[in-house]
Amino acid sequence: MNAQAKAKAQASHRDGPVRPSRLPLLRKALVDARFSMGTWAVAMLAVMCLYLPLFPAIGGSDQMQQMLKALPPKLVNALNYGQIASGPGYTQATVFGLLGFLLMTIMAVSAGAAAIGGDEESGLLELTIAHGVTRTQVVLERAAALVLRVAILHVFILIVLLVLKGPSELGFDAAHAAAGVLMFALLVLLNGCFALLGGALGGRKVHGIAAGAGVAVLGYAFNALGNQNPNLEWMHAVSPYYWAYGKSPLLNGVDAPAALLLLGVSALCIALAVAALHRRDIHGV
Repeated sequence: MNAQAKAKAQASHRDGPVRPSRLPLLRKALVDARFSMGTWAVAMLAVMCLYLPLFPAIGGSDQMQQMLKALPPKLVNALNYGQIASGPGYTQATVFGLLGFLLMTIMAVSAGAAAIGGDEESGLLELTIAHGVTRTQVVLERAAALVLRVAILHVFILIVLLVLKGPSELGFDAAHAAAGVLMFALLVLLNGCFALLGGALGGRKVHGIAAGAGVAVLGYAFNALGNQNPNLEWMHAVSPYYWAYGKSPLLNGVDAPAALLLLGVSALCIALAVAALHRRDIHGV
């Protein structure tokens, strides 16, 4: 053995055996997502800074009241504009219930769809499993990465909301702001978990996008239809959008049963994704 080989052997002996890193898929997913998370954070910051500071000028004004009276009542109910003249109602209608909901749902659905379906479509999932990573580990670590992405972005949203609520005269305290953001995050996470499940079932990113976007759109539509007609109020029971916002968390705080329902359905989606991936042939693996 030459001197160079001896040196390498001695260094290897000193360092000990190489230990596999813990949660490697989770770490990699978060590292890969850091730039996109920054982009989504900037987008939400722009939306909140655009809409919320306008409330003192228009909230409760005669112009706002006239606009609401001019709109068809069913349209006002469908858009959840009934309380838009109040600070909590305005925040709910403009940020949590509309544009912010759209942006964060796109983020979560795209991430959930790519987690399993996107990797399989590109051939990376087969390579990952071939390196001794179990299918259960793949789903759970990718799901954990999705949860952390949603959590980090919504903590940022809460911080921005707390900074803006005073100058914007929104009229709710920090506890109710946290309640509103929590229900917002749970709703977004549910849509992302359906996308994860769709990708695991179908093996393509488009399947995940269809599942996550379909649940988001149907939830919004069922809430809108349930608001328009008493005979259609049963739709609220199957609308995740209503579960999150039906009790006005910015006004009344967290609706614990609804929060547990959103969290439970998300957990069920993850469990079904594990089962689905175990039952499928991953390109011959």
